[in-house]
This record gives sequence, structure tokens and C-alpha cells, in this order.
Amino acid sequence: MKTLKIEDSKKILRAIRPHRIIWPILIGLGVAVFLLARNFDSEQFTFLEWSFAAVLFIVLAILMMAIRDLAYIVRIRLLTDKQLSWRQAFEVIMLWEFSSAISPSVVGGTAPAIFFLYKERLSAGESTAVVLVATFLDELFFILAIPILLIVLGNEIFPNHTISHLQQLSRYFWIGYGLVFIYTVLLGYSIFINPNLIKIILKRVFGFPLLKRWKEGACLLSDQLIETSKWYKTKPLRFWTKTFLATIVSWTARYWVVNFMFMAFFFKSLSLYDHFLIYARQLTMWILLLVSPTPGGSGFAEIFFSDFLSDVIPNLSWVIPMALLWRLISYYPYLFIGAIILPRWVNRVFKKKLS
Repeated sequence: MKTLKIEDSKKILRAIRPHRIIWPILIGLGVAVFLLARNFDSEQFTFLEWSFAAVLFIVLAILMMAIRDLAYIVRIRLLTDKQLSWRQAFEVIMLWEFSSAISPSVVGGTAPAIFFLYKERLSAGESTAVVLVATFLDELFFILAIPILLIVLGNEIFPNHTISHLQQLSRYFWIGYGLVFIYTVLLGYSIFINPNLIKIILKRVFGFPLLKRWKEGACLLSDQLIETSKWYKTKPLRFWTKTFLATIVSWTARYWVVNFMFMAFFFKSLSLYDHFLIYARQLTMWILLLVSPTPGGSGFAEIFFSDFLSDVIPNLSWVIPMALLWRLISYYPYLFIGAIILPRWVNRVFKKKLS
């Protein structure tokens, strides 16, 4: 664990090879085409009336994704005490998003993110701690935002197509929310209150016969995590305010993509309440997408979009094309940006190509 073996590096890099972008693209587009064909309507693309206002709001939707990424870049520079340059932070975030986009949502891009930071010359403990704290901040945003939106909007945060449908969705949602809540509490407790808990867990996990060969490295990692945890606990309130504010900005900008998309094509039909509703529904969707078995939630994201937001769109036949446009803005770019950056990043951090 002190040094990452070349074989381990190759194993991780094989898991995030650029050509793997083909699978989420095929799944996402395949589901979209299926849904379009199944509910074919000649009016499906009639919402595409390009005007100055439409172009402006689409540009703003794309800008929201840029703001989201910038907020993440700022946050990771803060969490690493600015050990990363702006370029390094940009590449790490893009590669993190890329690995998340080509991995099942239930798996995510956490392990590759630790690897990316490690290869940027952070220690294994620092890299793990940064990713764990970033994850904690993300989850904290959701467990705080959901109750607030529930108080304001009530059960409207779920699509109310039928009573049974509402009950089924809310049941799955609260199971997911409960798991996220428990995970966040345990993560926060391990990082900020009792980091020795991580050491105890790692020792027990790597005590199994099949994992004993890595026990020494796991213990070293846990010691590094404990030291990093002590460093984080010395940070002033100002530091945590900045990092959590960056988290709020990043997630809010991501969700405002849909708000601006809707404003581009049916601005006049949306009320202020509708905008709150669109925002809240996306948070609900995210909880359910956590268990998606497909890369980046491909297929499931398009289905959930049509399910959760169809009652906000004036014409039901526009739902699937709007879902496809949403993914084109907020998901597919990371596949191509990551595929471009990854080979260059590999050459830079390894100083030579890995065969």
C-alpha cells in the first residue's frame, strides 16, 4: 500500500478503458429509441422551436454543468489543502465523473477516484480520506435537502399517477433514503468522531483468509486515514462552510439543467412552484437511481425522467425527447471528455504508456 504496484495500476485502468463508453451510450439510446417507438406520436419533436430565448436557455443549461464541475474542482482543491493545481483538479474531477458514468450507479466511481488522487502524489490515506469526505458532503446535502423539500411540497415530490404507484415509489424512496442516512451517519462518525472505527473494520475484513495478504497494507491505510482525520478535525468552521457551499452549488447547478431546458421550450407554462417541483423530483430520482445496475444509470435515468417529470411537461409526447436532450447535456459529455483526458493523464502520471 505504500506504493501502488504496476499490476494494480493496470487492473484499475483496464476497468475504466475509454472504449467502455459504448455500453452506456447503447443502453441509454436503445431505451430512448424503444420508448419513442412504443409511444410514437407525430408531435414528439414539435417542442423544438428554436428562438433566441430557446438558444439562450439551452446555453444556460450547459453553463449549469460547467458551474457544477467548477464547484467540484474548488471543493477538491480545498479538501486536498490545494495540493492539486487547477489542471490536476480538473482532470481528477473529469476522470471521476467518467468512471462514474461507465460504472453501475450502485458501484459508482469511488475506487477509481482514490486511484486518481493517489497518482497525483497524495498518500493512500489522504486520497481515501478526500474521497470519503467528498462523499460524506454529497450525502449530507441529500439527507438535509429532502426533508426541507418534503415540508414545502409534501407528497408532490413523487409523481402521483395513481395512488398505488405513489405508495410503491415512496416505499422504495424511503428505503433508499434510510440507507443513505445510515451510511452518512456512520461515515461522519468514522471521519470526525472515531476514525479508529475504520481501523477496526479494516482489520476484521482483512482478517479473512483470502484477504490476509493485504492486511498489513490495510492497517497502514487505516493509520493514514486516522492521521488525515485528525487534520480535518482541526479545520475551522470557515473551511467546512466553503466545502459544503461548493457541494450545494454543484448539485443545485446540476438540477437547474432541467429547469433551464424546460424554460427553453415552454417558459410560459411554468410557475415558480413548478420550478421547485422539478428540483425536488430530481432529488427523489437520484435516491432511486442509486441502485441502478447499468453504467451511469443508463436506461433507468430516461425512464425515471419520463415517470417523474411527465406531469410538468405540457405535452406528454415530448417527455422522451426531453429526457434524451437532458442526457445529452448532463451525461454523455463526461463519456467523451473522460475518454479524451484519460490517455493523456496516464501518460503524464506514469511518464510512459502502460501496455
